[in-house]
Amino acid sequence: MKLYWQLFITFFRIGFFTIGGGYAMIPLIEKEVVDRRKWIVAREFIDMLAMAQSAPGVMAINTSIFVGYKLKGTKGSIAAAVGCALPSFIIIVLIATFFVDMRENPTVNRIFKGIRPAVVALIAAPLWRMAKSANINYKTILIPIAVIVLIWIVKVPPAYVVGLSILGGLAFGTFKRR
Repeated sequence: MKLYWQLFITFFRIGFFTIGGGYAMIPLIEKEVVDRRKWIVAREFIDMLAMAQSAPGVMAINTSIFVGYKLKGTKGSIAAAVGCALPSFIIIVLIATFFVDMRENPTVNRIFKGIRPAVVALIAAPLWRMAKSANINYKTILIPIAVIVLIWIVKVPPAYVVGLSILGGLAFGTFKRR
């Protein structure tokens, strides 16, 4: 029972104190579950991120579900997911209640403009760490660049890119075994 509460409180705290959404939560989740609590190892975390990103839904909640499931099965995933989602729900209710009157306030607008660069840095930091952990080098950098071009410039739907990546990975694995 203690681990369920630890999962809930850990993800609640991360969700409550992170500005910028799911991607901004990733470095905090990693620091907490890999470095501090040692619930999972770094390689497992990278794999969980890949699965969380591929699954439908919010990446931070998907990651919390995978961590919770790894530790305590279905009940662990529920505890972690509720802990991760509840702060956002509370904050959205508070914003919906009070922010309507403040949205045109110039001070509030300046505060949000000041937060934006920090959010970009919070998203960029885990991407850089993930690239290093995934052993991306000058040969493999072509894959992320191709994905960026396909999704952003050519406007190929991300679901197609994920499907093609799965097929490409299966084909490469089959080719490599032979």
